[in-house]
Amino acid sequence: MKRNWSSRMMFSYFPIFLLTVSILIFLSFLIVGELSRSETDKANRISTGYVVDSLQNALSDVELSVLQEMETNHDYGDFLNGLSDEGDRTRLYNSVKDMSAVLYRNQLIDSIYIYRKWDDKVLTLSGLVDREVFADREYLNQALTESGERNWSDVRTLRIFSSDQPVRVISMPKKLPLPFGAEGMIVVNLSMYRLEQMIDSMTNSQVSFMRVVDGQGQLIYTAHGDNNMQEGSVLTRIYSDNTGWTFESGIRAGELFAWMSVVSYVWIIIGILTVVLGTLYILYITRKNYRPIQAMMNRIQALQFREESLDSKSRSELVLIDQALETLINQTVSYQEQYDENLLVQRRQLFLDLMEGERGDSPDGKLERFKPFTEEAEAYAFIAAEMNQYDGFRRKYPAKEQNMLKLTLMNLFQELAAEEGLQGWAEWVSGNRIGLIVGSADSLKDDKITLRKLAERYLRWVSDNLGLSLAIGVGPVVTGLEAISDSCKAAETALQHKLSLGKDMVVLSDSLPDRSTLHSYKYLQMLSEFVREFRIADENWRKRVDELFVWFSGDQIRDEEIRMLLHMLIQMLDRELGQLSDSLRRIFGGPSLQGYYSEIEAQATLEQVHSVMLKWLAEIYRIYVSVNESKSYRAMISEMKVYIEENFDNPDLSLKHLSDRFQISGKYASHLFKEEFDMKFVDFLTQLRMQRAEYLLATTSDNLQDIALKLGYTSSITFGRVFKRVVGVTPGDYRKHRMKPGAED
Repeated sequence: MKRNWSSRMMFSYFPIFLLTVSILIFLSFLIVGELSRSETDKANRISTGYVVDSLQNALSDVELSVLQEMETNHDYGDFLNGLSDEGDRTRLYNSVKDMSAVLYRNQLIDSIYIYRKWDDKVLTLSGLVDREVFADREYLNQALTESGERNWSDVRTLRIFSSDQPVRVISMPKKLPLPFGAEGMIVVNLSMYRLEQMIDSMTNSQVSFMRVVDGQGQLIYTAHGDNNMQEGSVLTRIYSDNTGWTFESGIRAGELFAWMSVVSYVWIIIGILTVVLGTLYILYITRKNYRPIQAMMNRIQALQFREESLDSKSRSELVLIDQALETLINQTVSYQEQYDENLLVQRRQLFLDLMEGERGDSPDGKLERFKPFTEEAEAYAFIAAEMNQYDGFRRKYPAKEQNMLKLTLMNLFQELAAEEGLQGWAEWVSGNRIGLIVGSADSLKDDKITLRKLAERYLRWVSDNLGLSLAIGVGPVVTGLEAISDSCKAAETALQHKLSLGKDMVVLSDSLPDRSTLHSYKYLQMLSEFVREFRIADENWRKRVDELFVWFSGDQIRDEEIRMLLHMLIQMLDRELGQLSDSLRRIFGGPSLQGYYSEIEAQATLEQVHSVMLKWLAEIYRIYVSVNESKSYRAMISEMKVYIEENFDNPDLSLKHLSDRFQISGKYASHLFKEEFDMKFVDFLTQLRMQRAEYLLATTSDNLQDIALKLGYTSSITFGRVFKRVVGVTPGDYRKHRMKPGAED
């Protein structure tokens, strides 16, 4: 090393020596300061002028703030005109509230009140009072009789109400409305106590004194309450135009100047001693402080770092110490991360073991280690929350955001449990399911309302703030963590009823219907009747489907049973219709049927399954009717009409489309439509679209392009032209008319 740390530290202490020399120079300035006593008067005048200017600026700020408030706030004009007394008196309340805000913004103001001339009333922060009973009416009457504007009054005592303690204030009256109105007057009262505190904060009683007298020479105030001041000791007098006060001040010079003279010589001696002692101290402290550094360097070299970057011949001690500490810190952080990760894995495994009822290796010791619950907890329950449409969740969010949202859901479960006075332990047990073990001393034994409330709050918060759909199952209350697996199984059983109970639901396992087997007979009879009506082209088959799903919801059967019955229905239709034509054989073929099964499995609610089922059955019915058109044209044309009503928003809907769909010629389809409904296909389609357009224009705020796309038009121009031709006005004019109050009448 070119220079060790000891040498460098030696040089680093030289600023102390330079500071010592600087002190000597400062002492010389103290001696020269003996010649500057003549400047004392000037310094006193500057400080006194600063106090006077600060006080005048504060008074001017208050005046400007009040005048600006009166000029810009129209509530005061309403009060002077009597408008604020009409109705619910909200404006009057706003005026009082605004006056309070002025006091809040200006700490010097003690009170404000406004006098209204037309009814001789005074508005204070406590409400309206008559001038005749107003405690400060004497000053108010005096201010009203004065002809010209005046600034601040002399110091006076004030009581807003007769019961109030009198306070010393100075007041500023202003006629309203500004600048020379005759409808009323505002009076602003400044607290003398706060003004005195302001002056005290800017003066030092140990060095100077100050007093304030009015125009008649009467004493108003003495800074810091110091009355021991001789007349001849006043050095500065400054008159204030705003208040008419005179500020008198002086310096307590005698003892201060004598003390400074003595101290000057003492500091000369102290400065010489400081130079000598400072030099000796630099040598001593440098050698002493280097000993720990040398010991550290010996230990670091003993570790024998073999890295090329640690070159002790070309690097200083501090660099080597820094590198050694950095290596140690990195190793410690890495170890801590691994330790924390192992703890999380062990904690989650313990949670899964409790769910499955597996005791494992020393579960009591792990519980004691992690302490998820206090010793007072005796009653436990398991709550399972499952995320609906999990595949969509994975497609929507990247992996990092998925982990963040899952962590949020887990912590939220525990925080809401704590707010309900419960102890909670939440973990993700699978990709789309989170579990929560709730513990309590005794509140869960007889009261399950708390568990339902917790689950509903969690469900509502996640839906409102994260836009996620959950289904929650609540297991029964058990005693002891060793029985929590029973509660877990019951909660998971409750989640098997998502389709019949709805996607955003909370199900208590105790409230589920107690049926061990499915009532298969009534469902088989219903399915047989449905197939028969479908086979004879009876339109009641749609009602049968609706009734079947009403049964599903009312019986609250499990999801797997619902899917099993729907599969059975498809098999029965396949036996009856699958061989009638090639189109039907393709519908009931392997790839098409598997796609339909997958679509049903992907739905999260019974309504969605119902919609998919109706759509698929309608497709089969259309093909079936087209195959049998020679036997029943009326059924086919009726089905054609239903198809148009359901798909009028398809931009490709045309006679060619209908002919391909129902396997008939376009000309023949037009003929059937004209014969059955006495209307051309194009006119019927336009009528449906315009009816829907009127509804969207009157009930939504969608723009014309979005509405056009929803109706099957490729552009808003085409839609607007057709709408005007049919309705008689443009879409924009129609929306304006329908949006006006009373337009429906």
